[in-house]
Amino acid sequence: MASSDAAALIPPFAGVERGLGRSLRDYLSMLRWHLAGIRLWIMLLSAVQVLAGVGFVLGISLFFRHIPTSAALFVSTGVPVINLLLVGLVFGPQVVAMQKNAGNYEYTRTLPVNRAVNAAAWATVCLAAGLPAMVISLVVAELRYGLDLQISPMIVPAVLLTSFAGTMIGYAIAHAIGNPMATQLISQLIVFVIFGFAPILYPISQMPGWLATLNWWFPFRQMAVMVRAALTPMPGSPVGTAYLVVGVWAVVSAGLAAWALGRRQ
Repeated sequence: MASSDAAALIPPFAGVERGLGRSLRDYLSMLRWHLAGIRLWIMLLSAVQVLAGVGFVLGISLFFRHIPTSAALFVSTGVPVINLLLVGLVFGPQVVAMQKNAGNYEYTRTLPVNRAVNAAAWATVCLAAGLPAMVISLVVAELRYGLDLQISPMIVPAVLLTSFAGTMIGYAIAHAIGNPMATQLISQLIVFVIFGFAPILYPISQMPGWLATLNWWFPFRQMAVMVRAALTPMPGSPVGTAYLVVGVWAVVSAGLAAWALGRRQ
């Protein structure tokens, strides 16, 4: 049979289908790999996530004899952002730092898997680890304060983009910084920045003007805008701008991580 006749028998998208099939297999393999790598930590991590979320939701009432509904609503809709961020942005870089200290980081990088597929698998793990705590925190807030949460379908893209962007920022920090100790210190510094200097749990109007302007360019406040807009109709900043800023951070961070991994080949 002539080569042209043989080519005619091959479906036009066969190569694409084979590529997608391999990517899916690699994705599932790396998903199992990441889960196995943190199997000793995943239950403890989930418990800490739940305790942190519920603790913030209930703890805010200790500051007030009669807590204002607006304050309870603001904190309760900001805590889910914390739950989504802590795993990928803080725990993720520390996992990579531990791999570097243990000496198996280079082995992990030599696995015959596309870097984008590997990153997608890790992002899925971080999302799965943050979602239960987010849901439990919202349920506790609803029961404790009787909030009028009006969850819209936009909660899906808001949660996905928030988790993905946080994970990619952590991914970039983990792979772009060669020193494991520096990686761990920076991840701990980020926790301090998120709680103290990012208007997630309190309105941006309570910040000094220069710090409020600075936070406009950073993703954390914009993540809170996206998630809060999907949970409650309370007025806030333009949601479209928030999606744009967070999306840019996600793309740039993913590109930086890819550059760092390629540089170390």
